[in-house]
Amino acid sequence: MFTEGVRKLRLDLMTRKRITQEVAKRYRKACKKEKGRMLDEFCALTGYNRSYAAGVLRKGPPSKGRDRRPPLRPVGSRRGRKPVYTDEVRKYLVKVWAILDCPCGKRLVAAMPHTLEALERFGEIGLKDEVREKLLSVSASTCDRLLAPERRKLRLKSRHKTKPGSLLKHQIPVRTFEEWNEGRVGFMETDLVGHDGGQASGDYCQSLDATDVKSGWTELRALRNKAQVWTHQAIDDIREKLPFPFSGLDSDNGSEFINAHLKRYCEEHGITFTRSRPWRKNDSCYVEQKNWTAVRRYVGYFRYDTEEQLLLLNQLYEVLCPYLNFFQPQARLLEKVREGSRVKKRYDQPKTPYQRILEDPEVDEVIKRKLRRKYKKLNPAQLMREINSLQRKLFKTVGYGVMDPGKEAEQEAVYLE
Repeated sequence: MFTEGVRKLRLDLMTRKRITQEVAKRYRKACKKEKGRMLDEFCALTGYNRSYAAGVLRKGPPSKGRDRRPPLRPVGSRRGRKPVYTDEVRKYLVKVWAILDCPCGKRLVAAMPHTLEALERFGEIGLKDEVREKLLSVSASTCDRLLAPERRKLRLKSRHKTKPGSLLKHQIPVRTFEEWNEGRVGFMETDLVGHDGGQASGDYCQSLDATDVKSGWTELRALRNKAQVWTHQAIDDIREKLPFPFSGLDSDNGSEFINAHLKRYCEEHGITFTRSRPWRKNDSCYVEQKNWTAVRRYVGYFRYDTEEQLLLLNQLYEVLCPYLNFFQPQARLLEKVREGSRVKKRYDQPKTPYQRILEDPEVDEVIKRKLRRKYKKLNPAQLMREINSLQRKLFKTVGYGVMDPGKEAEQEAVYLE
């Protein structure tokens, strides 16, 4: 063929460039079928690789110096289909993510439907149908990918300071599955978190953390110190304000819990009182986890020992508890399977404590109706604004403006606009 004869002659570079310029003009205007035929002839004529030839005909031959022709597409633009999640979708995704205090993708996806409903109910956001549909259909992995530039992580080590209880602990049984019905709402693990700032001398504030084993419902109270009288008052206040009956109390072996006063109180109110085994933190794994996610994450590791700080801690917890219980999904571990040297964990679908209580058939309908009425009055964006405001006041009392200036500035721009 003629083209084979030309190829054997090995056209020089300038000739190939002139041919490319002429063919490229017709190639860009041709239909798909014509482009295929022209590409076959062009490759046979020039000896170019087919992929290289297609690129040259789309863009024109490469040139050097000042006569380089401008690209056909703007610099940085992508070929192919347009992105599914536009800047508008990403803006609202970041907003919801920030309001929920930066959860992982799986927890964010689980919280998305009821959070969007609450934010729209209070006029915090106004979504187009297309944007709402995409936010409700986004996957966990896509959330993590889109939010990767926004993430800020804090890794803090926990500290634990408590003294062993007296001999009275022998009268309080170690928790067993026979005595505890963990399949029923109302059995609470309790623990104290000390705010000593690394200096254990003198009195300093304590946070009482009480977590329901089945639902994950958490109640927090700040105490002046770990004296038995303050611990007892906080437990009594929690019992009165819990939305469900307080059926069981499990504590560590500290003297603030292991005392005759609290033992008698539990007997009078029909509360099953048990304790964990000494030096076995996994016996209270639910509350130990909340010591970080519900306490340290929001108040840090500073020393709090004044009346002003005690008041601010309790004001913060008053806002934080409904925020955690109604809007923060939690995934529960279902099973662990060892495969060789690895342990494979399987979790259930993340749900908020509020959702778990509503789905529990053993919980009275009166309790569920009260919780639904309370939920309708809660605005997650407003709760987060109040939490941030109280955090700033609390941190300023220890000479620290904000715990994470970058994160605060980002959140201010996102949902306080």
